[in-house]
Amino acid sequence: MNLIPKVFLFDVDGVLCEGGFLYDSQGKAYKKFGPDDHDALLLLSRYMEIQFISGDKRGFPISEARIVKDMKMPLTLVSTTERIDWIKQKWDPKEVVYMGDGIFDNYVFREVGYAISPGNGDDYLMTKADYVTKRFGGDRAVSEACLHVLAKFFDVHCRENILPGKKETSL
Repeated sequence: MNLIPKVFLFDVDGVLCEGGFLYDSQGKAYKKFGPDDHDALLLLSRYMEIQFISGDKRGFPISEARIVKDMKMPLTLVSTTERIDWIKQKWDPKEVVYMGDGIFDNYVFREVGYAISPGNGDDYLMTKADYVTKRFGGDRAVSEACLHVLAKFFDVHCRENILPGKKETSL
């Protein structure tokens, strides 16, 4: 594959977090984000731009608190049906790696350079993905995807090189 990706674009709900929503008696929404994803994103950010998008207007402040405030990464509100047009305005789609899980993400998968689905993505979508993680959204799927992209496109094999006791590293 001759693709040298420049940006990794992640959907939030169902990818970085489980995708389900919890409400308390006052109607406040909650989202559950998984472990290790931020660490893997930091490793990958040395090689390519990282961006997050969400179509969840009501839960956007929750995603913003985690991604922008805690992780210090960019997040944009983009409707699920307008994503490929938004991508085309910002980048060459063939230079984009996109990770999504929903029924409308197949339209993005058709045009980006490399498409990734978490292991619990939409059944049809997973058949269109270049890579499907073994992990589920909100449970290290982003981490797995980052390590996969590092190995595939940048010949960086983190699982072998970031363990304690290793003297040499390619990072």
